[in-house]
Amino acid sequence: MTDFRVTIDRTGGPDVMRNEPVDAAALIPGPGEVRVRQTAVGLNFIDTYQRSGLYPVALPSGLGAEAAGVVEAVGDGVTDLAVGRRVAYGTGPLGAYATVRLIPAEHLVPLPDDVGNEAAAAAMLKGMTACYLIEQCAEVRPGQTVLVHAAAGGMGSILVPWLAHRGAVVIAHAGTAEKAERAREAGAAHVLSCPMATLASEVRALTGGAGVEVVLDGVGAASWDASLASLAPTGLLVSYGNASGAVPPFTALDLMKAGSVFVTRPTLAHYGATAAQRRHLAERVFAMMAAGLPFPIGQRFSLHDAPAAHRAIEGRGTHGATVMTV
Repeated sequence: MTDFRVTIDRTGGPDVMRNEPVDAAALIPGPGEVRVRQTAVGLNFIDTYQRSGLYPVALPSGLGAEAAGVVEAVGDGVTDLAVGRRVAYGTGPLGAYATVRLIPAEHLVPLPDDVGNEAAAAAMLKGMTACYLIEQCAEVRPGQTVLVHAAAGGMGSILVPWLAHRGAVVIAHAGTAEKAERAREAGAAHVLSCPMATLASEVRALTGGAGVEVVLDGVGAASWDASLASLAPTGLLVSYGNASGAVPPFTALDLMKAGSVFVTRPTLAHYGATAAQRRHLAERVFAMMAAGLPFPIGQRFSLHDAPAAHRAIEGRGTHGATVMTV
């Protein structure tokens, strides 16, 4: 197989992606670097934001921030990773869409023997994100009620069981009744597939008019009004994604009118800014896996078919995580 990486030299639709040949022998690790032979690459919505230009990147650019593989060579100063060690990462740097690459060793996490490469590629970024959203950003406590949007998607399918395991009461919203049922099977106490226009009233009916303490919203523009209207007084809206576009402008007065609510727009880049933070998040993901929490892979594509994978996720044609195999 000829080594390659997927690159873009302009932003736009999936067709801007190109497969560029790579000479693996020329990838000589520098100090603190590792060459990784990758076997599975994770697909995430943020990849489509960077490809489309919603999140600007310097061009030309690689894509992807999550993958798993085997250490093939190490540079000077790398003492905790050896050739042949299975590793994964979920925080970049960009360029995960590749058969082989150089990456700073500080971004890599050794994989436990009971975690496969595909499972790691599916779970690292989304699992680490779920961890910081639930345990650090929202600090969800047992008994709290949490509304999760896109509950059967790549992130939602991890958030729902993690929240249920933590003792939260999960209200899951999904685009179809079939996807909502998947969320119920994952641990949601209540599932909804109603239009956004009626979601808040449905949530209030389920909570005796009180609303929810926390909303985890990766949808963005289309769900913003429903999320605000679903919150209990002094509740927290965690806006962590823009699958439908960026949220509309709002004022501090809007938050007061919604019930003195709080809004935050977090990112893994800040909650996993250091090697120690990344290791902690990864260890929590592995602990959840060991506890039996599902990290479902809904579909697989070949890395050669990265444009098709992007079309599927943007067209809401996926469920669970999507992995591109090498």
